[in-house]
Amino acid sequence: MKPHAFLLALCLFAGAINQSFAQTSAKKEPAVLNHIAVYVTDLTKSTAFYEKLLNLKQIQEPFKDGKHIWFTLGAAGQMHLILGAKQITVHDKNEHLCFSVSSIPDFIKVLDQEKIEYANWPGTAKEPTIRVDGVKQIYFQDPDGHWLEVNDDVKPGK
Repeated sequence: MKPHAFLLALCLFAGAINQSFAQTSAKKEPAVLNHIAVYVTDLTKSTAFYEKLLNLKQIQEPFKDGKHIWFTLGAAGQMHLILGAKQITVHDKNEHLCFSVSSIPDFIKVLDQEKIEYANWPGTAKEPTIRVDGVKQIYFQDPDGHWLEVNDDVKPGK
């Protein structure tokens, strides 16, 4: 076989293999979020917090050991509260869970009624952050110091 013909055949073969791999990887589904686990010191207190403030609904959990509470997050998956944290620890605000509501002012009323402190991103108390896209955000902590963001980024079909 002439060197040029061999080189051409090799290039065609490599291209076919590359195309095959590209098609295979294009068919792969992305991973989806299944659940978020939150380690807590007081399961009763944390359960009441998430039910009352965020209106989360409990779902069945398989352990039945008094150390787990599971909530549905709809299409986003689930949140699992797990009893066992020895103490409340300091958490960085950059690591937070975010929930969306239709009205930040209405949600703020609930926080005020429950005497839960909240602030904007820089830390100014009782003030929302307004993102560059117009979304309002507030930040506060759960009973174990985990940071939560609540915003009004509710879109139809989201």
